[in-house]
Amino acid sequence: MVRLGFIIGLIALIGVLLSGLAAYRVHQQELTIDNIALARAIDVHASLVQDRLSERELLARVTSGLFRLPSMNKANMLEPLRSSIYAFKTDFLVAGWVARLNPGDLDAARNDLKRAGFPDTIRNIEGKPLDTHALQQPVDLLMDVEPRNVQTAAFVGRTLDGNPALSTMLSLAMGEGKPYASDPLPMFHENGPYSVVLAAPVMLPDASSPAGFVTFSYDLASLMLTNDDLSLFSVVLKDPRNVDGEFVANDQGVVSERRVNVEGPAPSSVRTISFGNRDWVLAYYAKTNVTRRAEQTAAIVGVIGLALTVVICGLFGYVAYNNLRMSREIQVRIGFERRLTAVIDELNHRVKNILAVIQSIITRTLRHGADIDVARELLIGRIHAMSNVVSLLSESQWQGVKLKGLFEARAIPHADRIAVSGPDIAVSARAAQSLSLLFFELASHSDEGLSLVGKHPNIVATWEVTGEEPDGVFHFRWEEFNTSEATRRPDSDFGVILLDRVAPEALGGTSTRYFTDVSYVYELTAPMVTVIDMTERDRTEQLSAPVRPVKS
Repeated sequence: MVRLGFIIGLIALIGVLLSGLAAYRVHQQELTIDNIALARAIDVHASLVQDRLSERELLARVTSGLFRLPSMNKANMLEPLRSSIYAFKTDFLVAGWVARLNPGDLDAARNDLKRAGFPDTIRNIEGKPLDTHALQQPVDLLMDVEPRNVQTAAFVGRTLDGNPALSTMLSLAMGEGKPYASDPLPMFHENGPYSVVLAAPVMLPDASSPAGFVTFSYDLASLMLTNDDLSLFSVVLKDPRNVDGEFVANDQGVVSERRVNVEGPAPSSVRTISFGNRDWVLAYYAKTNVTRRAEQTAAIVGVIGLALTVVICGLFGYVAYNNLRMSREIQVRIGFERRLTAVIDELNHRVKNILAVIQSIITRTLRHGADIDVARELLIGRIHAMSNVVSLLSESQWQGVKLKGLFEARAIPHADRIAVSGPDIAVSARAAQSLSLLFFELASHSDEGLSLVGKHPNIVATWEVTGEEPDGVFHFRWEEFNTSEATRRPDSDFGVILLDRVAPEALGGTSTRYFTDVSYVYELTAPMVTVIDMTERDRTEQLSAPVRPVKS
């Protein structure tokens, strides 16, 4: 009996010790995993918010840089830029042109507002008419909005100097010469949705102060990227006007203001993001108590261990299985983070390439002495061609674009007059960008004048692939019939460089252009290994493959 009791006591002691050890291990592992998951989710959320804000600030910078100001008091300043600002797809509520006018310019501004169909009365921010003759200082007058509707048009003709948030924003943007964001404020009316307004100064050449501001207002809820019921946390935006205030969004995305509960739990994490030359603080509150949850799990494991002291091996089996499961989850998370880093690096590389192409397009198009109207149309068309090919590449996960898709009417001028024939091969991302600009450049010159027979020239675009892999050769031919050197406008400087050097070099081939007795011909020859670029497709397929746990 003594021996039996000793054995039973020893087994019980071993069972208690093993149960306690197992409970402690589970507690630590659950606590670690939950904290890692929460921290990772918060980092991803803050990064997405920063990316969205950076896109919106980039839109303001680009728009202010595209402005041309023959007159500051025009009420249709946004007209040439509407297609460009909508191409960014940043979901702004209202875009506006705010002119900084001296008192003597207000009569001309009033007349221009009347011609544009807006109210011709200069009013303060509350909508009450102003005595413009009594003004002594320049005023910031809202002259144009986008979109134009009954709600937004009512604000045109109002000065923004009477609103503390907006006037402070414009003063700081003017002083620093950079885009500046306002404090959160209700949009349209006192009970309207909270929004943030971003103002970018527009500078005249050789001027020391801005001629006006391009403004974009954004719904605060969309910028905060509020989470649904399944998220690990809830996010609030600290009120920059009041240290005791914060903005929070409900499940429907409606943002409201509240006071900080000093007696409530502290935020699990705080992240600072930058927007409009200001720092914004996001506070994250965990929806579950991680410590309590870990303690509850450990208690359950301990009770089970004490109840099953006679099956110590089974208990060790459970712990081993639990450790293996946790190890696999950690391996999957590590693999996912590595894959995410590779995807981000690849995306950065492709975005830099696209931005370099766009920079070259803008530099060559807006060269010194160019006609601004012609240059603007060419610039918009070339950027639309780039936008179209990027959209096609995104739809195919950057695994190539069907060549016939590059001749769609939304990207190529006069596409209905182009007869296209050839195998519908999938070209690589690099080749698609070069060919899209090449087709646009050829098509944009085909309608400059009438042909030899008094009609628009007929165009035939053909291509073929000769030879066997991997020595196949791509042949492309563009021919405009009933066209001569006398009737066709010469190619622009950018077009010549693109046709003769950029496109052939990008595809590793050669090109030639010449006139026959009845047509204008452009031919391009390149090896298929650069047109298709299988290494790029294989790399994209590897990055898009799902992450799988490591088998033990």
